[in-house]
Amino acid sequence: MKDGVNGVALAVFIFFFLAVTVMGFLAARWRKAENENSLDEWGLGGRSFGTWVTWFLLGGDLYTAYTFVAVPAAVYAAGAAGFFAVPYTILVYPLIFTFLPRLWSVSHKHGYVTTSDFVRGRFGSKGLSLAVAVTGILATMPYIALQLVGIQAVLDVMGVGGGENTHWFIKDLPILIAFGVLAAYTYSSGLRAPALIAFVKDTLIYLVIAVAIIYIPIKLGGFDAIFSAASEKFSQTNEATGKPVGALAPGDAGHWGYATLALGSALALFMYPHSITATLSSRSREVIRRNTTILPLYSLMLGLLALLGFMAIAAGVNVANGQLAIPQLFENMFPDWFAGVAFAAIGIGALVPAAIMSIAAANLFTRNIYKDFLKPDATPAQETKVSKLVSLLVKVGALAFVLTMDKTVAINFQLLGGIWILQTFPALVGGLFTRWFHRWALIGGWAVGMVYGTAAAYGVASPTQKHFGGSSAEIPGIGEIGYIGLTAFVLNVVVTVVLTFVLRALKAPDGVDETSPSDYTADSGDPGVKTELPPATAGAPGGH
Repeated sequence: MKDGVNGVALAVFIFFFLAVTVMGFLAARWRKAENENSLDEWGLGGRSFGTWVTWFLLGGDLYTAYTFVAVPAAVYAAGAAGFFAVPYTILVYPLIFTFLPRLWSVSHKHGYVTTSDFVRGRFGSKGLSLAVAVTGILATMPYIALQLVGIQAVLDVMGVGGGENTHWFIKDLPILIAFGVLAAYTYSSGLRAPALIAFVKDTLIYLVIAVAIIYIPIKLGGFDAIFSAASEKFSQTNEATGKPVGALAPGDAGHWGYATLALGSALALFMYPHSITATLSSRSREVIRRNTTILPLYSLMLGLLALLGFMAIAAGVNVANGQLAIPQLFENMFPDWFAGVAFAAIGIGALVPAAIMSIAAANLFTRNIYKDFLKPDATPAQETKVSKLVSLLVKVGALAFVLTMDKTVAINFQLLGGIWILQTFPALVGGLFTRWFHRWALIGGWAVGMVYGTAAAYGVASPTQKHFGGSSAEIPGIGEIGYIGLTAFVLNVVVTVVLTFVLRALKAPDGVDETSPSDYTADSGDPGVKTELPPATAGAPGGH
C-alpha cells in the first residue's frame, strides 16, 4: 500500500464523480415527464425505457460495487467457492424469461408499481401484500448499506479519510458527501438519474476489466504463474480450522453448498424490489424478453472479474480485510491515473444501485403501507412526495447502519436479506401462473420460511462471530451442508401447498382476483393498458 493520499488517482476519481453528479441532476430533463407528480414518472422513469437503457439500468442495478469488490474477494480468500456467483447469474436469465414478461404485462395493465401491488390485486389480500412489502424493505436496507462498503474500500486504498485514530467526522466526510449528493439527485430526478449514470458506470467497468484481464497477467508472468501462486496459497492450513484455507476447485463436501447457494441465489435475485423496479421501467414486454437474452454478457464480465481474486494472490496483495484486496491490486498494478479510473468504476458502481434500491424501497412503503393502511385516498402527488421523502430516509438509515456498526454486521444482514427475499417467490412467481394457492396459505408458508431461515442463520457460527456467521447449514433429512435460504424456500412451498388443500377443503373465503388471463400477455399498445391506478377505486377492499 502506498503511503499517504494517492493524489492522481483521487483527482481522476473526483472528476468522474463530479461528471456523474452533473448527469444525475440533468437527468430530470432527459425524457422529461409529462406529469412529475406521479410514481410512474419519478419511480419508474415513465415506463419508457427501451432495450439498451433497460440493459444498462438492470446491469447497473444487479452488478453493484459490492459485486465488484466481494466476488473476487471471495475467490481471493477461499478459491473457487467464490465463483458460485457466475453459475447463478447464468441460471437466472432462462428463469426470468418465463415470468418477467408476464409481470410486466399485468403491471402495465393495472398500473402496478411494486410486486406487492400485484400480489394484492391477484390474491385480494392486503395482509399478504404487506408481508411482501416489509420483506422487500428489510432485504433492501442492508443491500444499500453494502454499497458503502465498496466506496469505503476504494477511499481507504486511496488514503482518503485518515487512519483509525482520525476523528470520525473527518474520516467519514467523503462518504457523507457522496451519499448527500446521491440523495439530492435521486430526490430530484428519480429513476432517470441512475438510468443515465448506468451508461458511465457499466462502460467504466467493462473498460477496467478488459484492461485488467490482459494487462495484469502480462505483468505477473501469465495465467500459469497466477494459478500456481493461488494453488500454493490454498494448500496452506488454516490454523483456526485445521483445514486448507481454500481450493482451486470445490471438494466433494462442498458440492451441495455450492449448488444450493447458486440455485437459491438465482431464484432470489429478481425477487428484490430494485430488480423489479428496473424491469417495470421498460416500455414493452419485448424489451424484457430481449434483455433476458443479452444480460448474460454481464455473466461473462463477472467470470473475468472473479479471476482478479487469483491475480491479487499472485501479485502478493496482503490485506487483513478481504474487501480491500481488489482495490489494492489495482493501486499496485496500474498507473495511478488508471487506478483512479478503476476506483471511479467501483464508486459509481455503488451510486447507481443504491439509488435504484432506495427508490424501490420507498415505492413499497408508499404504495403498500402508506396508501393501503395510512391514507387510502392519497393523491398521485402525495404518493410521489412521500416516496421522495422515504427514499431519503432509507439512504440515511443505510448510512447510519454502516457508519455505526462493524462492516461484518452489514454483510451478515445482507446474507439474511437474501434468505428472506426468497420467501416471497411463491406469492409473486406462483401468482403469475396460477390462482390455486390460497392467500392465507401463502402467508403461512412465508411465515414458516422466514422463521426457519432466520433461526437457522442465527445458529451459524464462524471463527470470528458466534451468530449469523454464514448462510449455509445442514439440510434437515439430507445431512449435507446447503444454502439456508433454499431449505427455507422448500419448507415455505410445502406448507403453502398443504395449507391450500386444507383451506380449500374448509371453503375458507378466497380473495377477489382483479386480473384476467389476457392481462398477462398484454403489451403497451393494447387497448385498456393503464399507467395509473384509478383514484376512485385505489383504496377499496381487496386492493382496489
